[in-house]
Amino acid sequence: MTFIHRKFFRMAALIGVLLLAACAHAPPRNPLATWVASPNYDARRPVLIVLHYTEQQSVQQSLETLRSSNSGGPVSAHYLIGSDGHIYQLVADERRAWQAGQGRWGTITDVNSASIGIELDNDGHSAFAQPQIDALLRLLTDLTTRWRIPPTQIIGHEDLAPGRKVDPGPLFPWQQLAANGFGLWPRGALCDAPPTFDPWMALAAIGYSLDNRAAAVSSFHHHFRGMEGDELDAQDARILQNLVQQIMSGANTCLTPTVAGER
Repeated sequence: MTFIHRKFFRMAALIGVLLLAACAHAPPRNPLATWVASPNYDARRPVLIVLHYTEQQSVQQSLETLRSSNSGGPVSAHYLIGSDGHIYQLVADERRAWQAGQGRWGTITDVNSASIGIELDNDGHSAFAQPQIDALLRLLTDLTTRWRIPPTQIIGHEDLAPGRKVDPGPLFPWQQLAANGFGLWPRGALCDAPPTFDPWMALAAIGYSLDNRAAAVSSFHHHFRGMEGDELDAQDARILQNLVQQIMSGANTCLTPTVAGER
């Protein structure tokens, strides 16, 4: 083969590689339609942040689990935060990580497609380390700002999957997050709910599925009262009324507070 022929074939091969690369980055196109590109689009935006605990023994073990197949099938998350506060990113924000599984929050039925998942290195029985919570607060500030996610749209895995999941559990410091502006949390005084108040409708308005009511109450108790129990009581009704008022009007209309009790 002459030098000219060899140069020609090398150029042809290079052109072929470039064409394949261009095709690989081209957006998928429906063969049933004529492609007429519009510049008016952007990336799909997450509207929810879901918090988990790893229930494993180390960051290294969790990184392996989140990047490989395991006995329950492949799982992932966008971020993992170690107990020392180190933040790892495993999946790009705009991509769909396999972290929420079956469940729903309000009208969101495909939570993976609508959320960013954050795993916290915690065995499920220990207090969360303060450096870890500090790092989480920094990350939440970044994510809610960049993606314009409402700061109240931060929930636990068990909130969207009551009865199936229990993370991040009753030891997670939701009140500390609320003090920094993240998550839905009671504000101001709590009043007795009126006789017409329906706590089940309030639970659903917040986002909880009522397919398993006892499980929904248990998840609500973990999140908002840091306790066990699967039956609603008067304090639950006071908290639920306060939360629903925030959602509906952004204001607390409690005029005659109930005597302070345990939350």
